[in-house]
Amino acid sequence: MTPRPESSGSHPEQPAEQRPAEPPTTARKKKPATAKAAQAIPEKGATKKGAVKKEVAKKGTPKQRALKQRKAKQAKTVQVRASGAHPAPGRLAPPDAELAVSPALGPADRERLLDGTHHDPHAVLGAHPVPGGVVFRAFKPYALAVTVVSGGLTVELHDDGGGFFSALLPLREVPAYRLLVAYEGTVQEVEDAYRLLPTLGELDLHLIGEGRHEELWTALGAHPMTHQGVTGTRFAVWAPNARGVRVAGGFNFWDGAGHPMRSLGSCGVWELFVPGVGEGELYKFDITRPDGSKTLRADPMARRTEVPPATSSVVTSSRYAWGDAEWLERRAEVPAHEAPFSVYEVHLPSWRPGLTYRQLAEQLPAYVKDLGFTHVELMPVAEHPFGGSWGYQVTGFYAPTARLGSPDDFRYLVDALHRAGIGVLMDWVPAHFPRDEWALAEFDGRPLYEHADPLRAAHPDWGTLEFDFGRREVRNFLVANAVYWCEEFHIDGLRVDAVASMLYLDYSREPGRWTPNERGGRENLDAVAFLQEMNATVYRRVPGVVTVAEESTAWDGVTRATHHEGPGGFGGLGFGLKWNMGWMHDSLQYMSHEPVHRAYHHHEMTFSTVYAYSENYVLPISHDEVVHGKRSLVSKMPGDWWQQRADLRAYLGFMWAHPGKQLLFMGQEFAQGAEWSEQHGPDWWLLDPAYGAEADHRGVRDLVRDLNTVYAHTPALWRLDTEPSGFRWVAGDAAEDNVLAFLRYDRDGTPLLAVSHFAPVVRHDHLIGVPGDVPAWHEVLNTDAARYGGGDVTNPDPVKPEPQGRHGFPAGIRLTLPPLATVWLRPA
Repeated sequence: MTPRPESSGSHPEQPAEQRPAEPPTTARKKKPATAKAAQAIPEKGATKKGAVKKEVAKKGTPKQRALKQRKAKQAKTVQVRASGAHPAPGRLAPPDAELAVSPALGPADRERLLDGTHHDPHAVLGAHPVPGGVVFRAFKPYALAVTVVSGGLTVELHDDGGGFFSALLPLREVPAYRLLVAYEGTVQEVEDAYRLLPTLGELDLHLIGEGRHEELWTALGAHPMTHQGVTGTRFAVWAPNARGVRVAGGFNFWDGAGHPMRSLGSCGVWELFVPGVGEGELYKFDITRPDGSKTLRADPMARRTEVPPATSSVVTSSRYAWGDAEWLERRAEVPAHEAPFSVYEVHLPSWRPGLTYRQLAEQLPAYVKDLGFTHVELMPVAEHPFGGSWGYQVTGFYAPTARLGSPDDFRYLVDALHRAGIGVLMDWVPAHFPRDEWALAEFDGRPLYEHADPLRAAHPDWGTLEFDFGRREVRNFLVANAVYWCEEFHIDGLRVDAVASMLYLDYSREPGRWTPNERGGRENLDAVAFLQEMNATVYRRVPGVVTVAEESTAWDGVTRATHHEGPGGFGGLGFGLKWNMGWMHDSLQYMSHEPVHRAYHHHEMTFSTVYAYSENYVLPISHDEVVHGKRSLVSKMPGDWWQQRADLRAYLGFMWAHPGKQLLFMGQEFAQGAEWSEQHGPDWWLLDPAYGAEADHRGVRDLVRDLNTVYAHTPALWRLDTEPSGFRWVAGDAAEDNVLAFLRYDRDGTPLLAVSHFAPVVRHDHLIGVPGDVPAWHEVLNTDAARYGGGDVTNPDPVKPEPQGRHGFPAGIRLTLPPLATVWLRPA
């Protein structure tokens, strides 16, 4: 029976290399080796490359020899000349062995490789045992000749056209070998990528398929390594809808044709180990979509990128030696909600424009430590193509932005902050991603990271795409990403952006533009499950880390444990802290009123205490409040320059005493008058001694320093931040006087009295109720002090209580309340 031509579809029960490529007319016997070998063995002492060049000079170029061979209609059987001094590494077959297989690829496999749609190139390329010997096949576009080198054996493969080369050698087993590839003007000796086993094991693939690979970054992406004794880089990418994937990069002149990847099982992962590729190489994935079209994509798991606007991924590995072991051991001793926690929010590219990560490490830790902040919060540092997004439209979720240096440079900055005693929080953006055609959007030709329903996928506010939180591989991508930043970069906390937009199906959507969940409600159950899984995983794996939700609604249980079900039937989301957006809006609204009108808005300053203990809160004055026409913090205040600064100082004093942690955006600590701009950052010139109003700005900064210092040494201000027993109103209803007074308590009952006066007058002998067991009170902070730029109306001497009770307390003290000021007093 005449066998059918070789193709990927014929003889499914046989490997490709065992299927005949052409119908033979007669049975052919192997000819014995003769002196007319396809490639001479190099002389003793000569290099392999030298032997090839010598042979080229002797017989013409490989292309010329191939043409002569075809014209002469030489047999395709490759003949071998072995040297007695160099025994062949594989045993030769007996001379009469039957050659049942043609080495050349059949048209179907050739076409799939050329089209970039072959799911298993390793099955047809490389070296494979077949009846009659070992078949060698190589696909090297643009090569003039390819030669197999194994010990003392050198065999030139037959040029099958189109970049394909093959030969059948009479060997009993596959030997160790390399390839000599001749191009115009050069010869390269390389390892054959298609002789190597997969670099990913069954456990990795199983965990990826289940969406439970908590160290996903170790399996996917580009990893320099030594595999089967060969040095190179392992490339792996999840693209389940792709018909084929190839690696393109600087190492192959951005033509991925010669580097097709193999599909590993049913999990959608494609893998290829490329010998000789090392750190610093640029690459992307050349993906063939289901419709046959091609797309060149950056690696979703890339751990380093080019500097934007360039978009290539970069092969990288870390050699950084950390010096923060003491910090990591200590950070888990006290939960964040029971510890001092004041945060300086920073946009790294504009804090000191032009500085790299390492240059920032020389300045930022010292500045933050001097001001007494316990933490910095970095606006998103993950790679993003558009700087004007401030980092909130991420394309490289696993790569610190290359604008400021390498990943190890970023590690150096985090390490420097830790060694200065400063914790590092990072804004993390799992809610959405941009539509750039080289990034995540329809990554493999169909919706993959985004939801398949266009209404669910499109974010209505930002023109971006929302993640499909219901797909286990997408959840895995994000959960592993959260763990990655904490473990690989020693990040101490993640502030999760735009949580509200994730939690609600109808977020910013008109009726008819969203579909209720299976319970008939508006909650995004997939997003709830994702956030619970993320928080549970991070807290389990990384002791001492805190997650912080930017959540602007009254969702129940944001900071409740995931296994504790609330009234709505949901478990808690599992965050450690939540931004108190209600406090921020209400208090800033109150401060924007003229003092004469504040009596009618007194509730805006008191309402926050009604729900202050419903969650573990952070009081945020963030970048969002000082951009887009909202004005800077000091410019929100009414009145002239003196009143604005006085109001600002009084407000900061109120904020630092209020239950909850504190966050202040850069530039606001020295009363910058202009809105923040990412183009030029804070107005540092305001602190230049040559500037006439420098003292006004320096005074506010000195106040922030003292607020942090007193705060850190006063457990009453933070120990019971999340417990109602840590707070008691003294005067919460003094609207006519614009006065708010309350007590904060330490666990042992030690109090701090905070009195804020938001009227522009001095109030002498103002009676404030106090507990009867404190013999005297001492003023520890007054925002009207002269060194802060105030009028220096203070209470310099200890104040003793009078038996006359006030505000429901058995005793009272008479204070002089400065205009537009906050005063803190402790037991003397």
